[in-house]
Amino acid sequence: MDVLVAMGSSAAYFYSIPITLGVSGLGHHVYFETSAVIITLIVTGKVLEARAKGRTSEAIKKLIGLQPRTARVIRDGQEEDIPISRVQHGDIVLVRPGEKIPVDGTVIEGASAVDESMLTGESLPVNKASGDTITGGTLNKNGLLKFKATRVGKETALAQIIRLVEQAQGSRAPIQATVDRVAAVFVPAVITVAVITLGVWWVGSGDFTTALIRTIAVLVIACPCAMGLATPTAIMVGVGKGAENGILFRNSRALERAHRLQAIILDKTGTITQGKPSVTMISASEKSPLNEAEILALAAAAERGSEHPLGEAVVRAVRERDLPLAEVHEFEAVTGHGIAAVVDKHNVLVGSRRFMQDRQVALNGLDANAADLQNHGQTAIWLAIDDQAVGLIGVADTIKEGSREAIAALKRMGLEVIMLTGDNQATARAIGQEAGVDRIVAEVLPGDKAAQVKALQDEGKTVAMVGDGINDAPALAQADVGMAIGTGTDVAMETADVTLMHGDLRAVPKAIRLSHGTMNTIWQNLFWAFGYNTLLIPIAAGVLVLVAFAPEFLQQLHPILAALAMSFSSVSVVTNSLRLKGRKI
Repeated sequence: MDVLVAMGSSAAYFYSIPITLGVSGLGHHVYFETSAVIITLIVTGKVLEARAKGRTSEAIKKLIGLQPRTARVIRDGQEEDIPISRVQHGDIVLVRPGEKIPVDGTVIEGASAVDESMLTGESLPVNKASGDTITGGTLNKNGLLKFKATRVGKETALAQIIRLVEQAQGSRAPIQATVDRVAAVFVPAVITVAVITLGVWWVGSGDFTTALIRTIAVLVIACPCAMGLATPTAIMVGVGKGAENGILFRNSRALERAHRLQAIILDKTGTITQGKPSVTMISASEKSPLNEAEILALAAAAERGSEHPLGEAVVRAVRERDLPLAEVHEFEAVTGHGIAAVVDKHNVLVGSRRFMQDRQVALNGLDANAADLQNHGQTAIWLAIDDQAVGLIGVADTIKEGSREAIAALKRMGLEVIMLTGDNQATARAIGQEAGVDRIVAEVLPGDKAAQVKALQDEGKTVAMVGDGINDAPALAQADVGMAIGTGTDVAMETADVTLMHGDLRAVPKAIRLSHGTMNTIWQNLFWAFGYNTLLIPIAAGVLVLVAFAPEFLQQLHPILAALAMSFSSVSVVTNSLRLKGRKI
């Protein structure tokens, strides 16, 4: 990048030396000041450029600033403040209200709201209690937390995020290779133009000094610094802005590719949906002596000893509603069918329709309700008391908040949205229709998900895969852009091109919009860099001498003005990249 400037300033300097020594035939004016001012202006421009570029890496500085310097640990029954580098696996760490959490861990005592906006971009605090995981660098808002350190030093999520952002900002986007190839041709071409300028003006005017000054102006003004800055500065700002919004690009290639996507495949469980079943409906039979709350509480009392996910959903629903649970006696779990128990001296059965039939339970007209639940992709849990069916509980993996909005946004971008799931057709169809996807592919084994991605790619489409980053790893690797949505686990970060730290699907269209914004900025930078050189090289070569009304300083562009203009072009490119920081995604 500096070859042309070095040639121009050196030509002015070494031309002046023999004049100073009294060599005749070269004129009497020396151009040491031209050489000195060119270098001064270039260095000044680079200082301004460096300051502007420093702002492009503010995201890294903010992330590093989130790391606390000390941690309060409990060792041998005593509290002590130690440097964060000395925290070890298994240490018990204490965090008071208003303090930053020093390392990753699991809460063992206390409850609080934790501000995780640095991690997820989500402004609302998240409630944490015993058994919940917490992340180093997040802010404890209002409660005392005692937790066990599980990841320290370079293992913490924040340290991994910083490493990923640094790698992505330092990586080379594919478009940069094109720019480099152009620059490799551009510099020799400019030297050729400079030599031609020297020859034409020397022969035409007979004045070597005038010809040399024009040649120096051509060399200095054509320096392709702005061209070289166009891509990396935009990439640095784009990656940093993504990190601030909980979107981690593994490299600049992923950031560039995302704007070309044509189809996007969404895993159902944990991506579109919550990933865990929850109670969606309660229905009582006409002969039931119980209301809906009592049906739920009775079923939960029987299911309390069960480890089945559906049973856990029922128990969780009762706890959320703060309903009392009766004592259970003679508990019996029948694998694959249901539970039999004695509650308040009544024989209670909870399970499938087949379980009820096997126990010769009167269904009391609930068949139609059960069929309706299944048609909507829900599982029907039957409840019977003393051989009489009294109610149904609908359980389903519900759609996450924001999933419908995200899918609608992706469709507005012109992307084909496909839902991929191992569920049966009925359940998949119900969830897919509710979410608003274009196409549903159901009953797909985990090992076959990558083949589905490949099939779309064979149609000539650029495909993104969005999954949880663990069981979807082959599909994420196969996709043109793999996006892991979740909590930023090690496996997700290592597998996916993009890690979406927050479990909200709305981050996917944000990532794509950020890619579009970054690429638009790169093309703007390149347009101005190439346009600038294309316009000013002929002016420096003296073509405006043919235009009578052109200002004299443009007809004979002094190398000092050329250096000033060249420095301004570099600063303007960096400044344009910084505009991306204010772009709404």
